[in-house]
Amino acid sequence: MEYSENVHKMGVTLFELLSEALGLKPDHLIGLDCAKGHLVLSHYYPPCPEPELTMGTSKHSDPDFLTILLQDQIGGLQVLYENQWIDVPPVPGALVVNIGDLLQLVSNDRFKSVEHQVLANHAGPRVSIACFFTLHLHPSTRLYGPIKELLSEDRPPVYKETSLKDFIAYYDEKGLDGNSALTYFKCQSPSPTAKGL
Repeated sequence: MEYSENVHKMGVTLFELLSEALGLKPDHLIGLDCAKGHLVLSHYYPPCPEPELTMGTSKHSDPDFLTILLQDQIGGLQVLYENQWIDVPPVPGALVVNIGDLLQLVSNDRFKSVEHQVLANHAGPRVSIACFFTLHLHPSTRLYGPIKELLSEDRPPVYKETSLKDFIAYYDEKGLDGNSALTYFKCQSPSPTAKGL
């Protein structure tokens, strides 16, 4: 419980800093309820005798605003960067912070969610604790779309508005298939003929 409370306080501070990085007031993302709910999950990966034959967790990005991860000394976390998998080596006392899909959506692609995977390992067991900043356990009728202050003629909305319920339902239905759920929520580009009308 103490860890959960402290990681939540850290999340609030991160949302303030991220708001400022977008050129908004520090409480803007907090006002969107980005820090209202959080879910703490522990992951346990037993040692695998043949790690080359299996995957710990396949390629995905998180369907939340922000994820704060505490990983043990075993490692195995990788992020996708320029079409290449990069190891995220564990650093004692450090936390890994990942932007989630919903923050990419509301920031209109100014922030990018992190595609990542976890490799199976013959050493182990691997244990990690992830704190997901999400409201999907707290029903809400709020619609989330690109923040209006970030839009202009040069920066039209990339995504259509959606409720968290619909976003999570789509994410869960498609599963971890290696494709981003965000693609489904992109605005359709107008056709050349429709522009002339």
